[in-house]
Amino acid sequence: MFVNFCRIRKCQLVQLMTSCLLLSVVMTCWQQLDLIVVSHVKSYSYRYLVNSFTYINRSLTIPREKARSFSDFPYLLDHPDKCTGKDVLLLVFVKSFPENTERRNAIRSTWGNEAYIQNTLGVTVKVVFALGAIGTTKVEPSWSKKSYSSFQEELIQEDKLYGDLIQKNFLDTFHNLTLKLILQFHWMHSWCAHARFFMTADDDVFVHMPNLVSYLQELNSRGVTDFWIGRVHIGSPPIRSKDSKYYVPYEMYQWSSYPDYTAGAGYVISSDVADKIYHATLTLNASIHIDDVFMGICANAINVSPQKHVYFSGEGKAPYHPCIYNQMMTSHGHVEDIHELWRAATDPEVKQSTSGLFGKLYCVAVRVALLCKPHFVDTYSCKAAFL
Repeated sequence: MFVNFCRIRKCQLVQLMTSCLLLSVVMTCWQQLDLIVVSHVKSYSYRYLVNSFTYINRSLTIPREKARSFSDFPYLLDHPDKCTGKDVLLLVFVKSFPENTERRNAIRSTWGNEAYIQNTLGVTVKVVFALGAIGTTKVEPSWSKKSYSSFQEELIQEDKLYGDLIQKNFLDTFHNLTLKLILQFHWMHSWCAHARFFMTADDDVFVHMPNLVSYLQELNSRGVTDFWIGRVHIGSPPIRSKDSKYYVPYEMYQWSSYPDYTAGAGYVISSDVADKIYHATLTLNASIHIDDVFMGICANAINVSPQKHVYFSGEGKAPYHPCIYNQMMTSHGHVEDIHELWRAATDPEVKQSTSGLFGKLYCVAVRVALLCKPHFVDTYSCKAAFL
C-alpha cells in the first residue's frame, strides 16, 4: 500500500509539473499567438462578416487643405515633358532610395531600357524613378553638410545623363513611402494622364517587359477599365508588434483588417483607376506609412477591387527556369542577378523550348515541381503551374 501511495504521489507530481510547463509555454507564446493567429482570425471575421470598410473611408476623409500637406512638397528634380507628344502604353514609376544608383542603372540597361522596348517591342513605355530627399537619418554621422549637398549634386548629374529622376523634398525613408506613392499619382495626373496603364515597382523587382507588354496590349485592345492587378492580399490584419517595421499603432489604424490590396513590390492599374486614385488622395488621411495599404484604402473608396495574377510575385523570388520565364510578369528580390536574369528570360530559345505540345507538357511538370511545394513561399502559387 505504501509503494502504491508513493507511485500515486509521483504521478500527480509529474502531472502537476507537466501542467505548469505547458502553462508557462502558453503564457510565453501567447503574445506571439495573439499577434499571428488571433489577429488573422479577427481580420478575416471583420473582412467577411462585418465588412464595414465604408465607415473606415468616412473616418479617414479629411479636408482638402489638410490632405494637401501630404503632397505639397516642392520638386527637386522633375521632367514634365517626359510623356509629351507620345502614345504611351505604360508609365512605370520605380520607387528608389537616392543612394541606390547601381540598382537604377541596372534597370535602365535591362527591363527598363526604353530604347529596347520601343525598338524591339514596338511600343512606348516610360520609366521614371520616384525619390525623396537624402537626410541626416540616411547618412553616416561623420558626413558633413557639404557631403549632403555633394550627394544631391551626384543625383543632379545622374539626372542630366538619363533624364528620369522625379524627386520631391521630403525625407526618403521607409515611413514616407506613402508620400512617394502620392507623388507618383500626382505626377501622372499632371504630366502623363494619357498613358493607358500605370505601374509602380520597387527597385529590386525584375519585370519581364516583353510578357507584360504583350499582356497589356491585349487588354488595351479590349478597352479594359477599372483594372488593378498584382499579388493580392485579402483580409490582412495590421501588425501590432512594435518590433516589426510594418507596425501600425491603434491610433493610426484602429480596425482589425485592411481593405484588399496588392503587394507594393509591383502592380499595374489602368489609367482611369489612376485618375480616380489621384482624386481619392485629395481627401484621405495618408498618415499610414504602408504605401500598398494606403493604395488599398484609396481603391476601396472608389469601389475598385484588385485582381490576382498568379505571375505577379509577392515578397518572394521566382524560381530560375525557362518554363517560369515564359509566363512570369514580376519577381522580387533581384539586385546582383538582374542582368543575368534579363539575358536568360529574354533569350529567344525560351519561347522555342516551351512551345508545342511536348514543350507545354514538360513545362507543366517542371512548374509543378518548382511551385507546388508543401511549405509556403511568397512567390507564384501552385495554380500558376497549370496556366
